[in-house]
Amino acid sequence: MFSENHKKTGCIEVICGSMFSGKTEELIRRLRRAKLANQKIAVFKPTVDNRYSEVEVVSHDANSIVASPVKSPAEILELEPGVQVVGIDEAQFFDNSIIEVVQFLANHGIRVIVAGLDTDFMGKPFGPMPDLMAIGEDVQKVHAICVKCGNLANHSHRLAKNSELVMLGEKNVYEPLCRDCFNKARAKEK
Repeated sequence: MFSENHKKTGCIEVICGSMFSGKTEELIRRLRRAKLANQKIAVFKPTVDNRYSEVEVVSHDANSIVASPVKSPAEILELEPGVQVVGIDEAQFFDNSIIEVVQFLANHGIRVIVAGLDTDFMGKPFGPMPDLMAIGEDVQKVHAICVKCGNLANHSHRLAKNSELVMLGEKNVYEPLCRDCFNKARAKEK
């Protein structure tokens, strides 16, 4: 899978933020730039995320890139020879084994770009994202715009009455809110 002649320049880049902040858009942009540079890429997403497509990573703006859906992070290691850049979307849906997989790839000279929600609908750190942010060489936090006041939004407020941690949805289920508007909305729910 990994050539001994492959230059060891691996790294981990993490793109995080709330829903509607442009995480997937930024992931796709970086992957397209790698392709333009004639780098071989591989893109993965969790099978649970089938909102727009089974076999593509799709942004809210309808930009897309072909991806392999995987049930387990270990499947990501089944790369074709010569892959130089790996993109992973919706990393918060994977278990903590994603951390070891990402470390392994980077340690073997692969540039890994990971995108995901940094907090869940309750405002708590989401899945493996905090650990991925801690081990990343480059962490970019992107923001949406609060639909209530227009400030920068860093929370994904769930509109639907559902306490499950994972609930896929769009603008009919979630809205981006700033800290103040999020705290006010959460207080009304109690």
